[in-house]
Amino acid sequence: MITKLFTIKNSHTAAKLLFSALLALVFSFSSFGQALQDRQLADQYFNNAEYEKAAELYDKLMDRDPFGTYPQYYRCLLALKDYEKSEKLVKKMSKKQDSPIYLVDLGYIYALQGQTDKAKAQYDKALKGLKGDQGAIISLASTFLNKTEPDYALQTYLQGRKMMNGIYGFFFEMAEVYYQKGDFTKMTDEYLDAVADNPMMQQSVLNILQARVGLDPDNSRTEYLRTSLLRRIQKNPERTEFSEMLIWLFIQQKDFDSAFIQAKALDKREREDGSRLMSIGSMAVSNLNYDVAIKCFQYVIDKGPINPNYIQARMDMLNTYNKKITENNTYTLADLQKLEKDYETTLAELGRGPRTSGIIRGLAHLRAFYLDNTDSAITDLENTIAMAGLAAQPKAECKLELGDILLFTGNVWDSDLLYKQVDKDFKHDPMGQEAKFRGARLDYFRGDFQWAQAQLDVLKSATSQLIANDALRLSLLISDNQGLDSTTDALMLYSKADLLSFRNKNDEALATLDTLLKNFPDHSLVDDSWFKMAEIMDAKHNWKEEDSLYALIVTNDSASVIADDALYHRAQLYDTKLNDKAKAMELYQDLIVNYPGSVFVTESRKRYRSLRGDVVN
Repeated sequence: MITKLFTIKNSHTAAKLLFSALLALVFSFSSFGQALQDRQLADQYFNNAEYEKAAELYDKLMDRDPFGTYPQYYRCLLALKDYEKSEKLVKKMSKKQDSPIYLVDLGYIYALQGQTDKAKAQYDKALKGLKGDQGAIISLASTFLNKTEPDYALQTYLQGRKMMNGIYGFFFEMAEVYYQKGDFTKMTDEYLDAVADNPMMQQSVLNILQARVGLDPDNSRTEYLRTSLLRRIQKNPERTEFSEMLIWLFIQQKDFDSAFIQAKALDKREREDGSRLMSIGSMAVSNLNYDVAIKCFQYVIDKGPINPNYIQARMDMLNTYNKKITENNTYTLADLQKLEKDYETTLAELGRGPRTSGIIRGLAHLRAFYLDNTDSAITDLENTIAMAGLAAQPKAECKLELGDILLFTGNVWDSDLLYKQVDKDFKHDPMGQEAKFRGARLDYFRGDFQWAQAQLDVLKSATSQLIANDALRLSLLISDNQGLDSTTDALMLYSKADLLSFRNKNDEALATLDTLLKNFPDHSLVDDSWFKMAEIMDAKHNWKEEDSLYALIVTNDSASVIADDALYHRAQLYDTKLNDKAKAMELYQDLIVNYPGSVFVTESRKRYRSLRGDVVN
């Protein structure tokens, strides 16, 4: 009986305990939920700059979560200028946690009240309490920066650098502070020290400097970086990373001559294979600096046939010299004949095979389009295409070249067949898109404008921007110049002249364009016809007539879609061929002022500044 009563009593007690525990748990959840709501509401008030309401809620939350609540509560009190309460808050937190950050927060309160000495005392105390921990050092420096105390942040990093004793140097962090202070000199030194400390950081530093050196109106930043790199190279010539960075800087400035000199010295010192020079040569070609490119390729060629870059250097040398004498239409017959001889000499040395297919293709183009020797060009390309072991890509390149030459000779059908073969073999590849564009251009030449435009419209989204731009330009020419009554008589004449110009039958092309201008004096193709005539005059080296045609376009219709194009080409004519720099500057300036949306504005501004004598990066 007693046992039974004891069991009942114990069960009753256990139930009471369980109920109490459940009640406490419910109360705890309710309290937690209320605290969460208060925190969300406090943050909302804080974000809306309702600091009094936010501070009231944060004050309640301090007992529950002091470390999570403190930062916002501290900022609220500062915003309210309640310095007495904020001081008490910081001192209370410093008792809970020994951290120099609270000393900075306290010092900042004094600084806001104009008590500079007391603020400085707290900041100095924070520095004295700094520990040799990377995270703590960065945290304290960041706190100083948040309080607009960059000099104390720098002192923190310098002290931390000594404490870390070579483990971590805080180079990037200090460089960023110097950048914020506008001290580019010391910023540069820190970044270069980072590379000296760890060469693996070179690319990261270059990425940063690329943005920060570019914003250099008086060239002072670039000049300091250049001299700093030179000093480090002279002090430690065995450190290649600084020579590489100097080459990079010269390339950024498009100073390919200096890049060549520095790269050549590094190549000799490190006994390299010339790959660096090959890269600079390619970039020089892209920037139309053919003279430096030729020097780069010649340097590699001089290393001899056993060099792995020898064959590529020979091919690049020929292609570069080809571009140099043909692109500006300033060549003589002697220049062309010398280039042909260089091609033949190179092929005699290297032999005719798959690896020299690019040289054969270049020679064929030269002979067909400049030396009126199409038979030899066609034979060479046909033999190259039939070579055993020739890869698909160079074979397609030879087919496209052969297609152009057959079109040049008037063999339209075989030309079209070759374009279609490449298009089929390289579907959705830039090579196939190039073939499709040439096929569409051929249809345009033949007067099949609707089919040509259908193909061109597909190519507007080509992966190659160059092909997409060419397709868009030709598509607009067709769509903009078909008569309202759907007649294409004027466009037929223009496309015929375009084909004759392509085939180098310039006199016949000019006669056709004259007919177009007489028969359709008010047609929208008038400006295009003048522009095409100017291009032909350029090929005939008739600079005076070319100039008058460009001027006619701008004078006749300054709102024409090709007026800025004509103005830019006219400026280039005076700049590069007529050697009248003053006139060139005048024309570049006209384009910059009157056609601010033109794609030629950026290059015109560069050339204008260069002709004026500015240092242009």
